[in-house]
Amino acid sequence: MDLNFRIVHQNFNVADLDTSLDFYEKALGLKEKSRIDGDGFTIVYVGNDTTDFVLELTCLDDHPEKYDLGEGEFHLAFKVQDFNKAHSLHEEMGCICFENPDMGIYFINDPDGYWLEIIPESKEL
Repeated sequence: MDLNFRIVHQNFNVADLDTSLDFYEKALGLKEKSRIDGDGFTIVYVGNDTTDFVLELTCLDDHPEKYDLGEGEFHLAFKVQDFNKAHSLHEEMGCICFENPDMGIYFINDPDGYWLEIIPESKEL
């Protein structure tokens, strides 16, 4: 039985929504697609025209501090056509947190400490 599941979004809880929105637009070109303003929370979906996948940024009014991400053993990955240009941008932003030259990848941190993997478009997964 083939149900044809497809991945549509990932949620990150964030402490400061404006800071996160600025970061994701500058670092990855993700822009606000839609927003839900609820009682005590705001959810913003960010994405681009490259894929239907969106990142859900959830900000709870009563949780202004960064979340405990445990051991941080998870990440979200992005492929990019101009890897060197992306690396230069992220280096300028000061958000590169780990590089693995042998694998040809690196990771950046968002303002809340989430790791985002940057992969050249040509690299097979």
